[in-house]
Amino acid sequence: MTQTQIEALQHMLRNRPLPDPAPGLAEQRRLFDAMRAATPLPDGTTTVDGRLGGVPVVFAQPPVVSPSALVVLFFHGGAYVLGSAAAGVSLAAGLAARAGGRGISVGYRLAPEHPFPAAVQDALAAYRALLDDGVPPSRIAVAGDSAGGGLAVAALVAARDAGLPLPSAAVVFSPWSDLTLSGASVTARADDDLVLTADVLRHGAADYLRSADPRSALASPGLAADLGGLPPLLIQVGSHEILLDDAIRLAARAAAFDVPVDLQIRPGLPHVFQRFTGTGQLDEADAAMDAAGDFVRRALAPALAATA
Repeated sequence: MTQTQIEALQHMLRNRPLPDPAPGLAEQRRLFDAMRAATPLPDGTTTVDGRLGGVPVVFAQPPVVSPSALVVLFFHGGAYVLGSAAAGVSLAAGLAARAGGRGISVGYRLAPEHPFPAAVQDALAAYRALLDDGVPPSRIAVAGDSAGGGLAVAALVAARDAGLPLPSAAVVFSPWSDLTLSGASVTARADDDLVLTADVLRHGAADYLRSADPRSALASPGLAADLGGLPPLLIQVGSHEILLDDAIRLAARAAAFDVPVDLQIRPGLPHVFQRFTGTGQLDEADAAMDAAGDFVRRALAPALAATA
């Protein structure tokens, strides 16, 4: 069944209609958010718009959850130029529900209007505000997909360097953690990747970085950051991704700094395949999200047991 689903998904992605002519940035953002909205929320989840540290967020609340439950702070993808808190809330809520807590999707500022390091500043501000609101770091996991995956790791590095206590776990889906695009899979997997292209990443990196060095630690944490002291990290990626090497090299770099890391490569799957969770299209997406929720729950178990 899974292989049949994968083939059907590949057919759908390969033959999906593309806008002609290419839309402007405002329309790209609208289309991206609409695509992400197709991922259903877990049953019974309610969402509320708000702010955290002055940054727009969407709070995702399961139907029944303890006030002392864990929190997943989630950063959406979109090559640093697309996406919103609303675009990330389905993945945030899905991961949080499986882990047994609530989710918060962060709407960090986007390029080109707000270039690097604006996204990192917003991610750090949201995390700091969560701590200031009294949520113990031991009950927090950070997560993100694509650019948001790289941002999640950069936020951890920034938090550590600012002297803040770190969360208990991190989960990243198809992380973009090398803005130099130096991974061999950027070209080697170009024909296999039916979701993402190198041109999209190059334009996103140019808009985000402007004159900043793409090799700086907070821009490309999988390439250049000192990852020492970061919490246990789960990385999930599909084998048919141009960002496959970003995930592999991030895992290797984390291991080199003695960070407990779990790298899960799912064969034949596309970029951020977890967004097909709950749609009935891809059992592997649901299985991956279940594994991610279990990872977070196990990592935060000691803190949750202490507050039970």
